Amino acid sequence: MPTPRNQKGSSLLEMVIVIAIIGVISATVAVFIKAPVDGYFDSLRRATLTDAADTAVRRMARDIRKALPNSLRIPYPDTQCLELIPTKMGGRYRGAVGLAASGNILNFVAADSSFNMIGRNSDLPEDQQIQVNDLVAVYNLGVPGADAYLEENTSPVLAVVDGLETVITIVPKLFPLASGGKRFQVIPAEENVVAYVCDDEGKLRRTVRPFGDSACPATGPVLAANVSVCSFVHDVSDLQHNAPAQLSITLTDSGESVSLYMQVFVNNTP
Repeated sequence: MPTPRNQKGSSLLEMVIVIAIIGVISATVAVFIKAPVDGYFDSLRRATLTDAADTAVRRMARDIRKALPNSLRIPYPDTQCLELIPTKMGGRYRGAVGLAASGNILNFVAADSSFNMIGRNSDLPEDQQIQVNDLVAVYNLGVPGADAYLEENTSPVLAVVDGLETVITIVPKLFPLASGGKRFQVIPAEENVVAYVCDDEGKLRRTVRPFGDSACPATGPVLAANVSVCSFVHDVSDLQHNAPAQLSITLTDSGESVSLYMQVFVNNTP
C-alpha cells in the first residue's frame, strides 16, 4: 500500500544515538549523586552505631549506680568483664541505741531471725518492695568475712509483715558487722549477680547468675553487637569510697567505628 506523505518515525540509528546520550547523562548524574547517597548511608550507619553504644553504656551505668556497695569488681585481668550485685532498695533496720535495746532490733551478738525495718514496705513503689526470697545484705565491704559474693553477710527473706513498722523474717543469720548508719540493702531474688561480658564474637552481653556459679559467663541477652573494643576499669582502695567505673566501648560496622567512654561514680559506703 502506498505510504502517506505525512507519516513520520525514527530510524534505528536515531534510537541508538538517543540511548547513548541517555547513558552518558545517567553516568554523569550518577557521579554527582553517588557521594551524597554514600554520605547519607555512612551517617545513618554512624548514627545506628552511636545509638547502640550509648544505649549499652547507659544500661550499664544504671545497674552500676544501683549496685550493692563494694560489689563492683572485674574478676579477671582482661578487663572485658564487669560484675556487680544489684539492689532493688535500701532501708534502715531498728537497732540498739547505746545499751538500750527496744523493739525488734537486728541482733549482731547471736543469730537473728527477724527485725523491724523503719518505715512500711507497702509504702514503697511496687518494684522496690521487699518480697519473699529476696536477700537482705548488711554492711558489705567486699573483703573476707564481709563479702556478699560468698554470702557471708546476706540472708534470704522468709516473710514480710506490715504494721506500724515492717517486720522482716529471714533465715537465722549472725551478720558479721553492724552498719554505722543501721542500713541494709535488698538483693532481688531473680538477679543475684549481674555481669557485663564482651565475648569473642564481638557481642556485649548482660548475664545473670546466682551466687556460687562461675564468674562472668559468656551467655545471656546481647546488649550490643559489632563490638571491636571493650574495656572496663574500676580502681578502688581502702581510702577511696567513691571510685569511678570507667566504661570504654567501640562498635565497628563496614569500616565505620564509633567509640564511647563514660565514667560512673560508685558510692561504696555500705
